Amino acid sequence: MFRQLPAKLHNLHLPLQLRLWDGCQIPLGPDPVVTLNIKDPSLIAQLDQLSLNLLGSSYVEGRLEIEGSINDVIRLADDLCQALLGDRENEDLPLHEAHDKATDASAIAYHYDISNDFYRLWLDRDMVYSCAYFETGKEDLDQAQQAKLHYLCRKLRLQPGESLLDVGCGWGGLARFAAREYGVKVFGITLSQAQLTLAQQRIAEENLQDRVNLKLMDYRDLPQDGRFDKVVSVGMFEHVGYANLPLYCKILFNAVRPGGLVMNHGITTLHTDGHPANRGAGQFIGRYVFPHGELPHLALISAKLSEAGLEIIDVESLRRHYVRTLESWSARLETQLDKAQSLVTEQTLRIWRLYLAGCAYGFRRNWINLHQILAVKPFADGSIDVPWTRADLYRDLLR
Repeated sequence: MFRQLPAKLHNLHLPLQLRLWDGCQIPLGPDPVVTLNIKDPSLIAQLDQLSLNLLGSSYVEGRLEIEGSINDVIRLADDLCQALLGDRENEDLPLHEAHDKATDASAIAYHYDISNDFYRLWLDRDMVYSCAYFETGKEDLDQAQQAKLHYLCRKLRLQPGESLLDVGCGWGGLARFAAREYGVKVFGITLSQAQLTLAQQRIAEENLQDRVNLKLMDYRDLPQDGRFDKVVSVGMFEHVGYANLPLYCKILFNAVRPGGLVMNHGITTLHTDGHPANRGAGQFIGRYVFPHGELPHLALISAKLSEAGLEIIDVESLRRHYVRTLESWSARLETQLDKAQSLVTEQTLRIWRLYLAGCAYGFRRNWINLHQILAVKPFADGSIDVPWTRADLYRDLLR
């Protein structure tokens, strides 16, 4: 059986071993810390075309079991793929999909409507499902997410009495925070019924019904009369799709008043051509985690915002912050696997274990990034009314 393995596997020095369906153990290096238990014999024939997508899908589908910490599993899986594939990519350029309302609603429900209690296991107390902000690096997850919410509100220069549009409001953490801490009125939208139900419950518990109004709505149905003073979109444009980016940006432009600010916060790809993340990781995410998701490069979303009429005034990478956020999420999930198993299916839990730890690894390796882009809608004469410096953003951040 050992002779049937790809020749390159014979000369590796990875702390990894294979255990075959008949109990035979094949070390791929000294002192293994991870064991891949191959349950499906046909997987052996595919090892010469190994990718993170193949390994991940095999685990999700039960063709493969894993032993070892999830972080070691991800690291060694990538080392193994690199040893067999080198640095060459094994993915074709993506075919950009048409995103209609039904397709997008289905994709959002698949990702977000699995179980509010499952998300509650590993998110912060406000269930903010986006990159946290670690001002000193010593904060815990709750502190870092509160800091991120302050940071967003400060970048938007929110003032009491202003109206804020929250595109992709999730469980309402930012909407409630902005209303409570900055005195604004918030209108938010989501395509997830599960998110909306819990968000409305929390709004009622905090007696914020007069200041926060959240609805189940597609972004293409937003009012286009410039009624909002500020607009924020966090972790949403990744679901829009390349084909709809111009429309998405134009909708943000039309929703905000002249002089108003727009914040777009989301994940961006490393490759300007939209090539997925390395060694099949992007294929795995597209298949199991974010169906129909498409990550644009920073240059592309910046171009589309500009073409829509918005002037970009600030861009910031939070990649390192997202590494720490994802590591925290993954660690919190790993400590509660038994409880998680009672809330979601075995396959779903396997997907999320790989996704959270794998994304932390991908962000750490700079395969993907995250950018906050702050833009303004100029007045008719081209003028803008924003501070000359960033000084106000960093003053007393954790108030």
